[in-house]
Amino acid sequence: MSGTPTRTTAIYGRFNMCHQPPDREVWLVVLEGVLPVVRPPFELFPPDPPPNTYVLVDAHSGAAFLVFPLIGPVGCEGDGTITPRTTPVQVSGLNGVIAITARLHHSLALRSDGTVWAWGDNAYGQLGDGTTRNRSMPVQVSGLSGVIAVSAGGSRSLALRSDGTVWAWGYNGDGQLGDGTTTQRSMPVQVSGLSGVIAIAAGAEPSLALRSDGTVWAWGKNHFGQLGDGTTTQRTTPVQVSGLSGVIAIAAGGVYGLALRNDGTVWAWGANYYGQLGDGTTTETGRSTPVQVSGLSGVIVIAAGAGHSLALRSDGTVWAWGYNSSGQLGDGTTTHRSMPVQVSGLSGVIAFAAGGEHSLALSSDGSVWAWGNNSSGQLIDGTTTQRSTPARSGLSPAVGIAAGYDYSLARRAP
Repeated sequence: MSGTPTRTTAIYGRFNMCHQPPDREVWLVVLEGVLPVVRPPFELFPPDPPPNTYVLVDAHSGAAFLVFPLIGPVGCEGDGTITPRTTPVQVSGLNGVIAITARLHHSLALRSDGTVWAWGDNAYGQLGDGTTRNRSMPVQVSGLSGVIAVSAGGSRSLALRSDGTVWAWGYNGDGQLGDGTTTQRSMPVQVSGLSGVIAIAAGAEPSLALRSDGTVWAWGKNHFGQLGDGTTTQRTTPVQVSGLSGVIAIAAGGVYGLALRNDGTVWAWGANYYGQLGDGTTTETGRSTPVQVSGLSGVIVIAAGAGHSLALRSDGTVWAWGYNSSGQLGDGTTTHRSMPVQVSGLSGVIAFAAGGEHSLALSSDGSVWAWGNNSSGQLIDGTTTQRSTPARSGLSPAVGIAAGYDYSLARRAP
C-alpha cells in the first residue's frame, strides 16, 4: 500500500472518541485502504499495516508504537446502534436497574438481582463476557452474583460483592486489576487481599477501594503518585493510601484520587497539572500523598472526571475545580481552576457525575442539568453546543445519572 490516502482522520487528545481504544494520550489515525503520509520524526510501525486499523502515535515521544485492527463498532449508547445521539435513547433489553456507571467508552448496569450487564468498547475484555468483541447492546458479565456496586474505569471494570470482596476485569497492563499479575482478563478475577470493602472507584488509571474501617486502598499504575502511597511504584495488589482515616466516600479521576472524610473535608492525590487536586497549586510531578482541597467544608458528595472534580456541600451548592477547557466547571468560563469555584445556577442537587469534559447534576425534582463539552451531543439538549454553565438536559426526569468520556447515561424510575 502506498500513495496519498483517500481519507485519513487524525485526532489529538486524551480519550477523544467513543471508539478510541487504549488509556494513553495519542494521535489516532484511521486508515482507510492506504497508508497515511508519515513525516519525520514520526515512524510507522510496522511499516505495512493492514487497512482499517488504528495507528497510535505517542504524543510525547512522537513514535508510532501500536497498530491493531478495529474489531467492530462500539455502541456506547447501548441501543444496538453506533449512531451518536443528541437526544436520549433507551438502552436495549435492561430492566430492574438500580445503579449505572460509565467512564471512557464502556458502561455497566447493576440489576436488582445482583447481576452486572455491560456494553460498548471491549478491546481489553472490559465487558467481562469472556470475549473482546465490542457490544452495542448489554451483555451479562460472566460469573458474578451478589453484586452491590459497580465502577467502570479506563478499559477495565470493578464490582463489589455483598461479602465485601472486589472483582475486576479488562485491561491489566499496569496491575489495574489488583490480582498480582499484569494479565488482561475478559472475565472477573478477585482483587487480592481486600475484605470489608464498602465502596469502589475506578479512574482512567487508579483503582480505589474504601474499607469499613475508613481506610482507602489503591492499585495499578502510579507514575503521578495516583495510588497515594508516597511512591511512584506500580502496584499489582492493593496498598493503603497514606495518611487517610475516617473516609466515607471515594472517587477516581483520570490520573488522581479523591476522598471525602467524615468531617466534610476533601483530600486529593495524583496528577495535578491543571489543578485537579484543588490545593491552589499546579505541579507536573503530581502528589504521591493526599493534600486537602482548599476552601471546602461541609461536603457530602464528590465526583471526579478525566481532569476535573465536583463537590456537593450540605447547603446544596456545587463546587468544581481542575481542567476547564470546555466549561466543565460550570462557572461561565473556560479557565482552569486550582481551587474550587461555585457552579452557577444550581440548587436542590442530590447527585452529579463528571465525564471527560462534561458534567451532569441531578436535582431533587428529577431534572438533569448538563454543562461542558457537547461535541458528541453528551449534554443531551438536542444540540452540539458547548456550555460553560448548566442547562436543563433531555435526560430528565431521572433517578440516577452517569457520565462516560463523551456520552451520558440516566436511570429512570420504572
